[in-house]
Amino acid sequence: MPTVKDFSVEEKLTSLVTLQKIESKLDEIKILKGELPMEVSDLEDEIQGLNARQTRIEEEINGIKEFIEQKKEAIKESEALIKKYEKQSTNVKNNREFEAINKEMEMQQLEIKLRPPSGWLFLYQQVVNNNDWAGFF
Repeated sequence: MPTVKDFSVEEKLTSLVTLQKIESKLDEIKILKGELPMEVSDLEDEIQGLNARQTRIEEEINGIKEFIEQKKEAIKESEALIKKYEKQSTNVKNNREFEAINKEMEMQQLEIKLRPPSGWLFLYQQVVNNNDWAGFF
């Protein structure tokens, strides 16, 4: 019959400490393994939130594009009307007609001045051309 080797107290304690460290590592792995689905779910939620944010920003950009195009068209129309009124002002028959034409020209000039500041257009063009949204967030 084989004999059982007797270990010293020091060897038993060292083995016990090693075994305890191994069990602690196993517990950490089990905990981590159990939390992974939650972490994946959190990351998926974050991705959905970012996608929704991107969609809102893209919609806002499209709205800004439309607004800018509308303003550009309005400016072109105003400039065309100003030219038309300038031609008409040379063929006026009385003072009232002249004043009415001048008022219309002033109104169209004000329309042109009410366009978005050129700084907005520059910033918008930089962002759209470079796809650099970092400055907005």
